[in-house]
Amino acid sequence: MPDTLRKPRTSRSRQTGAPTISDVATLAGVSMMTVSRVINADAKVRQSTREKVNAAIAELNYAPNRAARSLAGAAQMRIGLLYSNPSEAFLSAFIVGSLEEASRSDAQIIVRKLEDGEDPGHATERMIAGGVDGVVLPPPLCEAPEVLAVLRKAGVPTVAVTTARPEDGVAAVMIDDHTAAREMTAHLIGLGHQRIGFILGHPDLTASGERLIGYREALESAGIAFDEALVAQGYFTYRSGLDAAEALLSLDDAPSAIFASNDDMAAATVAIAHRRGLDVPGDLTVCGFDDVALATTIWPELTTIQQPIAEMSRCAVELLVSLLRNKRTSEIGAHRIKLDHTLVRRQSDAAPRRRPSLRVPG
Repeated sequence: MPDTLRKPRTSRSRQTGAPTISDVATLAGVSMMTVSRVINADAKVRQSTREKVNAAIAELNYAPNRAARSLAGAAQMRIGLLYSNPSEAFLSAFIVGSLEEASRSDAQIIVRKLEDGEDPGHATERMIAGGVDGVVLPPPLCEAPEVLAVLRKAGVPTVAVTTARPEDGVAAVMIDDHTAAREMTAHLIGLGHQRIGFILGHPDLTASGERLIGYREALESAGIAFDEALVAQGYFTYRSGLDAAEALLSLDDAPSAIFASNDDMAAATVAIAHRRGLDVPGDLTVCGFDDVALATTIWPELTTIQQPIAEMSRCAVELLVSLLRNKRTSEIGAHRIKLDHTLVRRQSDAAPRRRPSLRVPG
């Protein structure tokens, strides 16, 4: 199956008119994970919470899609989700999308965290031993060799999300990271910036490399020489963003704009700018990537690339469940689904401030 380009769905409820698990959670005043636990009869949910959720379900007339259970012999699919993502905002959006699609597909999501220091291969083996029909992998585990090797050996169908170059035999849901980074860099050049700092993502992820390529291509197209001093290594964490921003802003000829490879590192850059007494965007333009909730909860709100994280995880679960139910898992490696990205402009970017040159009295 060739690569498929899909526009992200903004909301299932807007498409069908049917209430979603998100609607139930909002009405009940709980998280979507709690709604999922109530739906799956988790005994650990408090009775008062269960009653609130059930009341919201009744008021909205919400029901998961149970069509699959009506099929003779059909059983509820168990989808494993193994994660170690350092960005809580990214992970939250990812899990929300997974739970919503699992509820609609009458599947069960088994969420497992890879703890610090835990062997990824052993963690994957334990998840498989717990009984999963397929696995969805968010970054960075979407490209972890130990994890993929165990899944491949066990023959467990797998969908990797946000990998730029998926392994053979693994399905993938992604965006065009290369083009997205090129567009953001071109946007900054269009504002008048010539010295644009770039904070790399984790070096082990192919998406990080693709974003760097896009950045460099935009500079080259504009006739701006690439300067290695303007590239700082990050790891998609807020802490690494602080360190990278500090290094870039300590340069003798500091950048007038910094493009970070995710919103966590962009938010950290804004924090460093403020600590140095710099106005954002008056003295420094800062842009990010992902468009997680953090992008609109800091000041100023971030200009960023919107990567449809929740929709990507929905798509991954939907694909996996469909192939499992139709007994077509041998085809899984042929599926490469690309979703659209969007450059979202907010308050953190502006043209570089023009200051008069310093005149020394003579």
